[in-house]
This record gives sequence, C-alpha cells and structure tokens, in this order.
Amino acid sequence: MKSPHKIASLVLALGVAGLAQAQSCGSGGGTTVCLTATGNASNIQLGWTVQGAVSGLQVYRNTSSDPNGRQRIAQLASSVRSYADATAAAGSHYWYWVKFTTAAGSYNSGAADAQAGTAPPAGSWANVKFGGGGYVPGLIYHPTVPNVLYARTDVAGAYRWDNTNSKWIPITDMFGFTEGRFQGVESIALDPTDANKVYLVGGSYVNGGNARLYKSSNRGDTWTYVDLPFPAGGNNAGRAIGERLMVDPNKPSVLFYASRTQGLWKSADSGSTWNQVTGLSTYKMTTSGSNPDIAQFGNSPIGIEGVVFDTAVPPTGFVSSGTPTQTLYVSVAPDYKGLAGLSHYLYKSTDGGATWTGVAIPSLVTTYTDASQTTPIKPHIPHFVRDMDTSASRKFYVVFTKDTGPGAGGPAWLYSFDGTNWSAPLKTGPWTAAGLGGVSVYGSGATTRIALGATNTWYGASPAIFYSKNAGTSWTTIGYGGITSIGWMDDVEIDPFNPDHVLHVHGGGVESIANASAATPSWTPIVDGIEELATRTLMTPPAGASYRFLAGYWDVGTQVHTDLNTKPTTNPGNLTFGNGNGVDMAWENPAYIAAIGNTNGGSNLSTVGVYSTNSGATWSAFPSRPPFAPAGANIDQGGGTEANIAVMAQGRLVWAPSTYSGNTTSNGVPYYTNDNGATWTATNLPPPTQTSIGSAYHLAADRKNPNKVYAYDSGGARWSNTNGSFYYSFDGGKTFTKSTDPTLASGLSFQSYLSSWLAVNPYVEGDVWLTNGHNVFHSTNSGLTWTKLTTMSSVPANFNQYQGPTLQGASRVALGKPMPGSSYSAAVYLVGTVGGVAGIFRSDNAGASWVRINDDAHQWGGIGALAADNVVAGRVYLAGRGVLYNY
Repeated sequence: MKSPHKIASLVLALGVAGLAQAQSCGSGGGTTVCLTATGNASNIQLGWTVQGAVSGLQVYRNTSSDPNGRQRIAQLASSVRSYADATAAAGSHYWYWVKFTTAAGSYNSGAADAQAGTAPPAGSWANVKFGGGGYVPGLIYHPTVPNVLYARTDVAGAYRWDNTNSKWIPITDMFGFTEGRFQGVESIALDPTDANKVYLVGGSYVNGGNARLYKSSNRGDTWTYVDLPFPAGGNNAGRAIGERLMVDPNKPSVLFYASRTQGLWKSADSGSTWNQVTGLSTYKMTTSGSNPDIAQFGNSPIGIEGVVFDTAVPPTGFVSSGTPTQTLYVSVAPDYKGLAGLSHYLYKSTDGGATWTGVAIPSLVTTYTDASQTTPIKPHIPHFVRDMDTSASRKFYVVFTKDTGPGAGGPAWLYSFDGTNWSAPLKTGPWTAAGLGGVSVYGSGATTRIALGATNTWYGASPAIFYSKNAGTSWTTIGYGGITSIGWMDDVEIDPFNPDHVLHVHGGGVESIANASAATPSWTPIVDGIEELATRTLMTPPAGASYRFLAGYWDVGTQVHTDLNTKPTTNPGNLTFGNGNGVDMAWENPAYIAAIGNTNGGSNLSTVGVYSTNSGATWSAFPSRPPFAPAGANIDQGGGTEANIAVMAQGRLVWAPSTYSGNTTSNGVPYYTNDNGATWTATNLPPPTQTSIGSAYHLAADRKNPNKVYAYDSGGARWSNTNGSFYYSFDGGKTFTKSTDPTLASGLSFQSYLSSWLAVNPYVEGDVWLTNGHNVFHSTNSGLTWTKLTTMSSVPANFNQYQGPTLQGASRVALGKPMPGSSYSAAVYLVGTVGGVAGIFRSDNAGASWVRINDDAHQWGGIGALAADNVVAGRVYLAGRGVLYNY
C-alpha cells in the first residue's frame, strides 16, 4: 500500500488536470529553500522561499536533471528571492538549483525545471485572417512616386500598401488605449514633394470630442500628433466625402482642412497650428449642450466637403513653386450652407483663401424632379478632382449627388468644369435612386481617362464602375455585380502611373483591376492585411475541438474559425445574422454550438437563435424563442451588443437579452431551456440595472459542472449609483442566488456592460473571475466568497466615478491553458492597467503578479473581446483591429 505522503508527492510532481509543478525544496543546516522556475517569452524566471537563515545564495543550471556538470550562473546576496535567466536559449529545457550557505555548511534546493521561450514574445502578433470585413472610405495615391498608396478605414485605422508583397501594412497599431477614437480615420494627405511625409486626421464621431492630426516623416512607421480645434467623423455618415485634408503642392507647409462643423481651416506650419479661414465663413456649429446644431443632422453633419488646388501635379516632371497656390476651390454641404448663411455650394478663391466668390453650379442639379424625386435636391459634392493639364485648358470633374453615403443615393450627375463654364452632364446615375460616388482622372484633354463609381446599386448585375477613355464622351461599364463588389463605390482611384490600373472601395474592402481597357475586365480583391471586423464576442473551445474559436461579429454574424490563416467558411449560411451577439459551446461536447444575433434583412428575416450539433457544418433555428425574441421580420430580439448566452451542456443553455433593444417585451431577465429551445422559462433573476445605455447580465457556464451557471449584473453604467451583483445557480439556471459576500457588497461598484466581464477557470469547478472596470475579483467556491485583487488599478487613482478614469484597471478577463511551471491551474489574462501601464497582461499565479504581453507597437487603440486558448499555452485572442493573436 502506498503511503499518503508518497501519493501526495506524486500528485505534486506529475500534476492533476493541468495543475502546475509545485515548489522543489531542499533542506540543510536548519534551513529550507523551495525553488520554482517559469519559462517566459524572453527568459526563465526563478523564485524561491527561504525558511531559516542563510549567508549566501548561488544559482546553478544544467540541461538535464543531473546535478553533475551543472554550471553556476549567478551569485547573489542572501536577501534576494528571485532571478531571471536571460541567457536561456529559446525552446531549450533547463534545470535549476539554488545553493544556499548556512552556518552549518552549503546545501541545495530541489531541482526546478522550465523551458525558455514557451510564451509568445510581446511583439509577435498576427491577425486571424478574414480579409477586409469592413468599409474602406478612402484610398490615397502619392501623385509623383509609384506604388505609394494608403487606405483609411472607419473603425480600424489606416494602412500602407506593400507593393512588393501585395499586402497592406497597418500603420496605426501603435495608437494607445486612450487613442481608440482616433482609429476612425476621416482623412489622409500626402506631401507631393516628399513621399515619406503623411498626414492623418483621426476622430470617429463628431460628438466624441475634437480630432487629432497625426504627422509622420517615415510613411507611418512612427507618428507625432497635434490636437485639432474641431471634431472629425471618421465613422459618421458621409465619411467617404473628400479628402478633407489637402497639402498645397506648391507650398507643402500649407494645409487646408474641410471640417464638418467649424468651416474651413488652414495651417501654414505643416499642421502645428491652425486658424479658421474666416474669409469663407466664421460660423461654427455647436456640438454640445441641450440642443446642439449637429443634432438636427443626426450628429453627422457634413460641413465643408473638400478642397481642390488649381495646380496640376503630373506623375513626372512636377516642380513645386515654393509659393502658396492662389487659386483653390471648396465645396459646401447643404447643412453648413444653411447654418452659415452661405449662398453657394461651391466657392473659389484667387488669393490663397483670403477671400471667396461663389460659383454657380448647373441648374439641373438643383431643379431636377421626376416621379421618384418629386422635389429638387440640395446636392452634395462627394468628389471634385482636377486633371493633369498644366495649361489654362485644364478641367475639373465634379460629382453631384443627393445623399451623403456610404452608398450615397441619387439622383446624381458628373460634370466637367473649366473654371467658368460647365459641360452638359457627362454621366447620370444609372437610375434615380442610384448615386455617383468616387471619381478619378488621368491625363488631360480629349483623351482624359475617367473612372466613376455608381453607388447605392445593390442587386444582381447592377453597375459599379464606369470608365471613359475620352473625357466622358463615351463610357464602358468595367465593374458590375458578379465581377466585383457593388453598393458602396464611394471612392475610385486610377493609378497615377498606370491608367489601366483602377481601384475601388466597398463595404468589405478594396477591389483592383489591372486591365481596365480590356474587353473582359477582371477584378481582384486586395484585402490581405486589412482586418477591420468589429468583434462582439469570442469564445474558445476545449482541447480536441475541431475549430480554434467562435466569434460573433458586426455585419457578418457568427463565424466558426477552424484555421487562423484562412477566411472562415463555417457559419450559419442563410440563417446567418446581420450581427452576431452571443455564442458558446458545450464544454463536454464542443461540436454543439449555440449562437444568437440580429436578423440580417436579406436571407434571414426572422431567425435570431441557432444551434449546430456538428461544429458548425450545419445549423438549425431553435424550435421556439423566449418572449423577448418574438417572431417577425427584423426583430431586434434584445440582441444589442450586450446580449449573450451560456451553454451548460448540449441543449441546455441560458439566454440573456439586452435592455437596449427597442423591444418592449424585454426587461433583461434571462431565460433558460433544457430541451434545446423547444421551451423557454424565465429565470428568477431580477431585471439587470437599466440606464440610458444598454445593459444585460454577463453569463458564464461552469466548465466542470454542467449544473452550475453564473450571472453578473455590472450595475448598468458608471453613473448608475447601483452596485453590481453576482448570482450563482446550481440547478442549470432555473434558480439563482445572490452572493452576499461583503467583498462584493463594498467593492464591486457600478460599471457598464462592456467595461466589465465574467469568466471561469475551465479547469477547476467553481473558480470564477469578474472585473468591474477597476479591479479583478476572484472566487474559488462558485461565488459564495470573493477576494478583491489590487495588483491592477485605474488611472488616475482619484478619478471621478461619473466621468470615469483615463485608463481602466480591469475591463476584461479570460483564462486558458496554463504555462509550464506556473503555480496556478490556468493562465489568467487581463485587459487593464498594471503599474500605471495599460495593456494586456498574463498572470501565472492567480493574479498575484502580471507580465505585459503586448508592447507599445501593438495597442490597437484599446482591446475589446478576449478569449484564451486552451491548446497553446500563452496564446490569447483579442478584438483590436479585427481579431489578433500572439504567436
């Protein structure tokens, strides 16, 4: 019979269910020293405890457990209790001893082993491949240097084209956690005389605060910035209008900006300082207060639309004069025109912007009516470009359209303009409701090439791109539904060095054609590197599942990712959601997946909850739905960003709706089913705290006990004055009990859904973690009692609760496969702030200490959804620019 002592020693040495190796101890001279070793990305971290008195310490290392032949690598003071072996070779396995000296002699700790480089290094991050996944409002070519091209997105920053490798390189990943709102890029401008200089204006929403100008002298590898005196709307309506930021080709230190709310602005010192161009207008829209100007435009005013210099910049032979361009034009949207009391939609200056004269536009634009358009429009000018003619015979090409876009509706027209006279319409929208968007020209005179986008064309073989080789006298349709993407052709660009090479944007990325003049044009997506899916939720399965993770996205619904390097093809198909909200799997049978979302208005007009029993190969709608998800076309079903589900076992789940759905049948109370959705029953949970923003219960199923499920009401919002509450159920969600632990009652505070989280340790029953935006709370007994961790904290320490901190101490937490040698049964990942530094951190000792696993070059403007891998130790998936993972 084995002795209890030996059985316990065997358990500690071998580990149970992923438990980490225990300390390795040695005694002598009345002293005991216990050593642990943990492999990190760049070193092996040693730590030891000392019971007794020592006068000296030495660290030894070997490549086997045999102490013979070991080498001393450090001699330390008697008070030292840790050492980092930075000389350990990545991937190599080492054994360590601490030799300690006492009054009686020298002795050794037990041997502790670890492997170096077992965690991905901080700087090694890659995107999970999807390709595009969102709207690209603008493309910007450098006019005088080949293949210098940038793309701006509305939510995922900006990119530079790598022509050698045919992919896009992200250039705003270094934007920090306080810079997330600047990832909505409203405009990019390039210095025509210096291809290394690039300017970028970031600011997602007009009502979100003033914008920021970023400046780079190395094509976006690094940036400096200037805070601007006006807001931007990189994700507002009309975000493809422009480019709003323009560099004077004759005097590149002169910049103009067509702002949405504050009129026209000018800088004479490369963007360092700015002044309103008051010769045009002094009006500034109000953006805050009880009834701001912008409210009457849905908080998406358009303002001044664009700036055009009357200077030719041909691809070769251009010489900057060194004197500011005197003749320039600006286009004015109807909203600013009306508020500012301006009389024209187009203005011209001949003195560098000091004074302005209105330019009459074609009368047809403001008088046209038909059966579909019964009243004349107030036009927008989404794009206004100049040809390459260096003489007085130059022409401008101007698009007029009814709506702002994306996918601006018509009626719409393209005209040319010689500075005095307008042509007859060169092109009219393909039908009244179809607009015209992007326009680009190459060359001059009668052989001017024009590429023109048709917008708001959505179905079948609808036209997308028109092309003319004779200045608009005749046209061919080189892009239409079936051979390229359609709908949001709000920007079109001709390569300034190859007129047969044309690009256009759309709602999912960028398309390219290299043979625009061919009888059979062929389009290719160029989206490698652009990743801008807005991610709502991520969930990782246990080891042995046939997929890597599950995701719920805006726009493309639920996706099952089986390969990190290829676009997923496993999804609910014609049942797919417009937006995917919650998704989860049965831990003991991960082939069972359940998902909820919003109807997509296309192939799916009614289904809001689905399940699969074969890892997503096929899907079915739940037989019935809870009362908050009634049948009917485009029912929201309480499926705001907050809606989520927890799966305890196949066919057994709890569904928590959002309170921000416009669905009066939903008060946020979760429902459960034990029969795969055939019936649904309300839990006994009270409605979650409700405020002016969406709220819902966070749900999490215990991965070791299918009868246990947890619910967390975070308190609704940071201004709710209602502390959060945690509930546990031991009967599969039928009844919940509120935790009365005083640690939660006094310390949980109140927070919004998206700044708080709930997670479980998948390897230990009853091991629960939650965040309240500021700290992490940990329970080892299913939530009956809690410990508040203080190894993270919000910044500043004395922040105003209503306004919130600058940096949140703890917003997301996730647990996954433990690192070799860790002292806790799971790796714990935190999105938060440790030691005053915001980032994503890992703890291998249950939150006692943290190591940052990202770096300043990889911050993505902040991190949203989070999930830890259960197969690769040290790997985490996160929502930043699309979904990223470390490797």
